[in-house]
Amino acid sequence: MNATDPKTDLHFYLQSARDALLWKLEGLSEYDARRPLTPTGTNLLGLVKHAASVELGYLGDTFGRPSGEPLPWVEDGAEPNADMWATADESRAFIVDLYRRAWAHADTTIDALPLDTVGRVPWWPSGRDEVTLHHAVVRVIADTHRHAGHADIVRELVDGAVGMSKDNTSVPPGDAAWWENHRSRLERAAKEADRST
Repeated sequence: MNATDPKTDLHFYLQSARDALLWKLEGLSEYDARRPLTPTGTNLLGLVKHAASVELGYLGDTFGRPSGEPLPWVEDGAEPNADMWATADESRAFIVDLYRRAWAHADTTIDALPLDTVGRVPWWPSGRDEVTLHHAVVRVIADTHRHAGHADIVRELVDGAVGMSKDNTSVPPGDAAWWENHRSRLERAAKEADRST
């Protein structure tokens, strides 16, 4: 195994999560990209909007590198959860472009600063607001992968598409009948387990 620069490893995992999250929007109508599919309103375009906001905050503002991007949905007094959905006036292109600009800004921060650089998270309590760049990057990677997983489930509910990319579904092959049989088998096992407790 070849030794690599830690920043290279961190960037690889961050970028793979970014790409997976954006892939979930491909080929969808505006409605399907925005439609809430969980009781808490989880939707694909909102996940991308949230991820852009997270990167600009943790990998920009925290290290004294504000992006200049207006983010009214995270300002004081903003509606709760406003970063988790796109209004009708916020186009998909706007949200996706914002996310790509957030990537570029975050990548510049990662490239410019040593991983042990200490920043201050503006929305954390005073006295407990210091964080290293390494910690902030790991936090953003974890958050982005978490939301890419949410997006995977939401997209599967929309049209059955699953995986990290069109070339990497990470699921065994099977046609619709195989998957229905598999799901029915799991349902039977769950009911049987419930009866035995």
